[in-house]
Amino acid sequence: MTRLLALDALWFALIASVVGGVVAPFALARGRLRWVAVVQGAVYANFALVTVATVTMMVALLRHDFSISYVAQVGSRATPAFYTAISLWGALEGSILFWAWVLALYAAAVVYINRRREGLLVPYTGVVLLLIALFFHVLLVGPANPFHAVSPVPADGPGPNPLLQNHILMAVHPPLLYLGYVGMSVPFAFAVGALLAGQIASDEWIRAARRWTVTAWLMLTAAIIAGMWWSYEVLGWGGYWAWDPVENASFIPWLTATAFLHSVMVQERRGMLKLWNLNLIVGTFALTILGTFLTRSGIISSVHAFASGTIGYYFLAFIAVVLVAALVLVAGNSERLRTDGRFDSPLSRDAVFLVNNLLLTVFMFTVLTGTLFPLVAEAVRGVKVSVGEPFFNRMTLPVMVLLLFLMGVGPALPWRRGDPAALRRRLMIPAGFGIAAAVAAIALGTRAPYAVLTFLFAGFSVAANVGEFVHGGRGRRTARGEPLHLAIWRVARGTPRRFGGYLAHIGVLVFAVGIAASSTFRTESEANLKLGESMEVDGITARLREVWGREEPQRQVIGATVAIERGGDTVAVLSPRMNFYPTSQQPIPTPDVRSTLLGDTYLNLVAFRPDGSGATIKMIREPLVPWIWIGGGIICLGAVFGVIPPRSRGGEEVQA
Repeated sequence: MTRLLALDALWFALIASVVGGVVAPFALARGRLRWVAVVQGAVYANFALVTVATVTMMVALLRHDFSISYVAQVGSRATPAFYTAISLWGALEGSILFWAWVLALYAAAVVYINRRREGLLVPYTGVVLLLIALFFHVLLVGPANPFHAVSPVPADGPGPNPLLQNHILMAVHPPLLYLGYVGMSVPFAFAVGALLAGQIASDEWIRAARRWTVTAWLMLTAAIIAGMWWSYEVLGWGGYWAWDPVENASFIPWLTATAFLHSVMVQERRGMLKLWNLNLIVGTFALTILGTFLTRSGIISSVHAFASGTIGYYFLAFIAVVLVAALVLVAGNSERLRTDGRFDSPLSRDAVFLVNNLLLTVFMFTVLTGTLFPLVAEAVRGVKVSVGEPFFNRMTLPVMVLLLFLMGVGPALPWRRGDPAALRRRLMIPAGFGIAAAVAAIALGTRAPYAVLTFLFAGFSVAANVGEFVHGGRGRRTARGEPLHLAIWRVARGTPRRFGGYLAHIGVLVFAVGIAASSTFRTESEANLKLGESMEVDGITARLREVWGREEPQRQVIGATVAIERGGDTVAVLSPRMNFYPTSQQPIPTPDVRSTLLGDTYLNLVAFRPDGSGATIKMIREPLVPWIWIGGGIICLGAVFGVIPPRSRGGEEVQA
């Protein structure tokens, strides 16, 4: 009965999407404004109906209703309730259902929050979001239907993928990724809605979409950081980024969205780059769908990917429809997208933003090419080609260090035209910090050129961005006589978008330093230890105390108790483990990590003796790794700050 209720809800959601997304725009185009209410009603109905289906699936998972195909696929009575619940997004059909629900949530929120906005921009935006929803509803009632009946009903199921029940971050990373991916549908819908409404020449769609774009970018950023952390904590290799195709699939739209958030300021300030910004938004949305295709088509092998199936063809067709429709709409509005503005000087913030966009675009195409080339080579010539970390590092590191440099120069420059002498004075102190950071890195043993440049430009740009806070605070302190810290806070609160950007820059720079330090100064060793024996890496001793085992409801666990010693004193006790799941032929490692602000001591259990008399331990010392996660948190904080409404002098909200 519950299965039929969910199926009926999905079919009615499909009908609502057809009415609001296919029928309504023809009525709106003929001036029948009563259909605005129809679009709103269709959006709300879609959200309610998809919520019914999603809640039904969640209840079925928790009740172990194996008569439903998706529950039979991922459920197990032995799996703890927490991991049973998050298995909603653990396989293909459930992930599509969750995607449809997040999209319905975004659409309902957009229409409700903008319900008093005049004109046809918001109704057409709702139309576009319903059309996107229609695609996912077709999948849910067709090739990705999670509510098929199972007969005979099995007594139990295999449980979720072991990798998805091995760390709590799997409750964090996928939802954030969906909120980021699906959130990029909103600025796309506003852009296409503006094209359909004939309002693309106005900046109204930019103002309406900006906070939604920053919110989606925030979620995607947090998802990427959480995914890196999950990889570091679970996979046992001591790394956090491997240029895996699915990792790249989330990073590529992040790059184009980042470019948009910078170049849109040029459009708002100078009225330029309208066509470029439109293309960035369309491209970002198309790249999120491409990432979904890579993950769910089975075309690539990855620990992140789902099983193969026919659903990939649907995504390819949808991407083609999106690109063709966007091209037609842009061509039909080409006159409205023309701008008469021009860049006045290469020494200006406008020019830095343009160079920033070019570098981010080059970065994106480099990662996209390296990700897709093996697939194209195999499809066209039947040859398996591997594009790995050396290619990506060689091609992207020059772009990365240039972007780090621009993060320091851009904030110090004014719009339109800068004064070289004033710029030199403003950047002298940051340059000193950068040189000091580079010298310190060299003194500590850094010899790789790009690592030295990373420390140089990171030190320079952090000082430059912090200097912007101090510069603004000093001006207010002089004018108002306030303490410096209070003046800085009030200036930042008055222009949160600007200072949120500076904070995000600082986060990226801290993040880059963490990566450069952990990569450059990483040391590791592996040893076969008997009980009581020890190994030493970088002045830290790991002494094996015990090898133990225990039974858990869904798995068997073998672990090692290892004392971490410095100078003869025990500073921590770590317990790296191996988890054995019935559905996995290979054990899933669970490393244990001791983190301090100076770096991590990372232990992985590689092998063990069956009699418990010894084990093989891999020990890695990685300086400043925690600063990767700290930097990621600062980036997200900057994005949060950037969506806070600014306040006027009287305390009223003003348009950002």
